[in-house]
Order: sequence, then structure tokens, then C-alpha cells
Amino acid sequence: MPDLPRLRLSAQQQAAPSEVEQQLISLSSSVGIATVSEADVSDALVLEIVADTLQLMDLTVANSTGVSVDFLSGQSQYRRQHGGGSKEPIAKAVGLKASQSITVLDATPGLGRDAFVLAALGAHVIMIERSPVAYLLLADGLRRLARQEPELAKQFVLYHANSCDYMHQLAPASVDAVYLDPMFPHRKKSALVKKEMRLFQVMLGADEDADLLLPAALHAAAKRVVVKRPNSAPLLAEKKPSMAISSKKHRFDVYIKNV
Repeated sequence: MPDLPRLRLSAQQQAAPSEVEQQLISLSSSVGIATVSEADVSDALVLEIVADTLQLMDLTVANSTGVSVDFLSGQSQYRRQHGGGSKEPIAKAVGLKASQSITVLDATPGLGRDAFVLAALGAHVIMIERSPVAYLLLADGLRRLARQEPELAKQFVLYHANSCDYMHQLAPASVDAVYLDPMFPHRKKSALVKKEMRLFQVMLGADEDADLLLPAALHAAAKRVVVKRPNSAPLLAEKKPSMAISSKKHRFDVYIKNV
């Protein structure tokens, strides 16, 4: 695992942190993220608290905007209001129906975008994140979501753990579905993808154990496991799915459990 970015604090944040800043400092410390003063840091990547929002900053890029988890962003809200609802490919893949609530374990939540779509459509979502930095960004995103939409925030549970270990330790068929979106090299060259994928590679390192996720997920899921892949990507663990649901950029390989 790569070296962890440190939390860079201004002199004001060190001397008299606000209640939110103190919470984020304490949470960072609990997962092994050290703090450093603004004057001392020379790291390429740092965490910062900007306007009560935790951000991962790339200091090698001039005027770079930070990466944060924002469930209240216009993009998230637009997809929530104008997306395909239960007919969205991801909803169809996990078996989400408008008339019933299911529990989905997201073993690779990243910035939480797919988890947010599932929760907004009524699913209860358990996010398991092993990266301390991604975990902190997700926790901060949920904190801010809870201030604006507390009922929606209650549909999420977030744990800092290794997903494979966590799923193997569950009783068999503990959740309705498991959702996997392992990191895969992106060919798209947009600045947004390059920035986020570069930062995620630094945070997570090479995703060399992705194939191990599938057997663990099949153990934990009662009904199905869904693997999101770019259309050109090979099958996870070389295991053929029960079916696949395609979208413009991705496909969802669905492994249906025999019940």
C-alpha cells in the first residue's frame, strides 16, 4: 500500500479548530492519517479541510481543485431526479424494484457515486472501504449529506475494512446483493478521469487482488453479485456470469445465486 497522504492544517485550524475540523482531525487520526502544518508539508498529495469539506489535493498541479465526495452535487442530484429510476442498468443489475427494499453491499465504493444511485432508488447500502483516504472522503460526504437529507443518509452504512475479509466473515447469504466495481485502467483521456484515477491509484496502489473479491461476494450474497466493468474489460476471475446488462460505457456482469 502506498504511503498515505497527510492532513495539512492551517495555523488557524491547528490553534483553534472548529467542531467539524476537530471531528475530521480525530477521524483521520483513527485510521492512521497524520497531520502536518501548512508551512511544513512538501508532499505531492495532501488532505485539506476547505470550507468544512475534506478534499484530496494534488499539489503538483497548479490551481488544481480537490477531490471530495459530494452527494449533494448537481451531478448527483440530476441523476437522482432525471435518471432511469428502477430501469437504470445498475438498478436492473442488482435486482432493485420500486416495490421492495433490498440491502446491497458495495465492496468497492470509491467516491460513492453508484452507492448513492442505489440508495436514492431505495436500497440500503453497506459500503466497505479499505483505503483510509477513500474512507475519510466517504465519511465526510455522508456527514454533509446527513445535514441536508438525514433520511437518505440513514440508508448508508460505512465501514473501514478489507472487503474480502469482511465478506468472508459474514454468515453465508447475509445481504441481498453484492456490488463490485474493481479498478480497471481507463482509456478515456478527459482531465477529470485522469485526475481522479491518478489520485485513486496513489491511494489504493495496484488493484492486484480484484479477482479475490468475486468468491467472497458469492459467499456473502443471498441473491446476486454484480460486477461493473468497462465494455472491453475481461471477466473478473475469468468466471462467466449468469447474464450481462450493457450500458453505453460499461457492462454489468450478473452472477445469480441458485436459491
